[in-house]
Amino acid sequence: MYPIPYASALDNVRLAKEAERLGFDSVWGNDHMTVQNYVAAETSQPPNYYELLTVLTYIAASTQRIKLGTALLVLPFRNPVVVAKQVSTMDQLSGGRVLLGVGIGAYREEFEAIFHGRRAHRGRMVEEGIRALRNLFDQEQSSFEGESYCFKDIRSYPKPLQETLPIYSGGNSLGVRQRAAELCQGWLPAVLSPGEVASGVDDINRFAESIGRDVSGHDIALQLTVTLGKTHEEALKKFHASHLYKHLESLKKSTLRDQQGGYEERNLIGTADDICEQVRSYQQAGVTTMAALLFTEPTVDETLETMQNFSRQVISNFE
Repeated sequence: MYPIPYASALDNVRLAKEAERLGFDSVWGNDHMTVQNYVAAETSQPPNYYELLTVLTYIAASTQRIKLGTALLVLPFRNPVVVAKQVSTMDQLSGGRVLLGVGIGAYREEFEAIFHGRRAHRGRMVEEGIRALRNLFDQEQSSFEGESYCFKDIRSYPKPLQETLPIYSGGNSLGVRQRAAELCQGWLPAVLSPGEVASGVDDINRFAESIGRDVSGHDIALQLTVTLGKTHEEALKKFHASHLYKHLESLKKSTLRDQQGGYEERNLIGTADDICEQVRSYQQAGVTTMAALLFTEPTVDETLETMQNFSRQVISNFE
C-alpha cells in the first residue's frame, strides 16, 4: 500500500523505535502472503511482505515499552495450534506486549491462491480459530473439533505472559461485531466515521447483553490513515495523491463495501487542529485506541518527520 520499494527489513525496526521514542502506544503490522491483484497490475516489481509475527518479534527485541499489534493476522491462512505457539512465545519474549487482531483478510484472492480449489467460509474459520486460540492460551490441555480445525489433547506451553492475551475481532461487518461481543477483548474496525463507530459499539453492547457478557473493558481500536498538512486543502490533495488512497479504493468491494460518503469523513486528514477535533469526535463515539495509523508519506524519512509532527502537535494534546 506504499510506493515500491518503501521500507527495508531494518526500516521496520527504525519506525518502531522512533514511535516508542515519540510517545506512541503501539505499532501494528498487516499480513499478506502474496501480492494483491491491484498491486500486481500497477508494477512489475513485487513488494516485500515480511512475515508479520517474525517482524514483530524482532521489533520486540529492539524496544522496551511499545505494544506490538497485528492489524490484522489472517487466521484462515494458518493452523491455530501453530499460531498459539508463535504468539505465546512472542508475548513471553516481549514482556507481555502482544495485541492480537485477527480476521478473514481483505482480499479473498489471497486465500484462493494459497488454498487453490478449496471452498471455505472464512468468517466461520475465524470464529473457530478464535475459540481454538482461547482454549490453547488458557487451558492446561485442550482439544477442539470444528468444521475447519480439529486437534486433540494439545499441551501448548509456554502460555502467554499476559493473564488474558487480548484478541481483537478485526473488520467492519456485523459478524465481526458479534465475534467481538462474544469471544474477544476488543474490536478492530477500519476507516469508519464517528457515527459508524458509535453504531458498531451499540451493536457490540447489544450482542453482549443478550448473552450476559460484560464488555465494558473492551478496546475499540480504529484503523485510519493520517494526512497532516499546513492547510486542510493541502492535506486533502496529498491524501488523494497517495498510494494509500489507491489502497482504500481497492477495498470498496470488501472491507469498505457498505460505506456511504467519502474517505474525508473516515480518516485523520487536515491541519493539526482539524485532526485533534476529529480524534475528539472519535473519542465521544467510543474509540479507545487509534490503532494502525497509516501515514500517507511516500518514503520512510518523510513518514518519520510526519510522525514527529503528529506527536508534537496531536498526541501532546491527549496525554
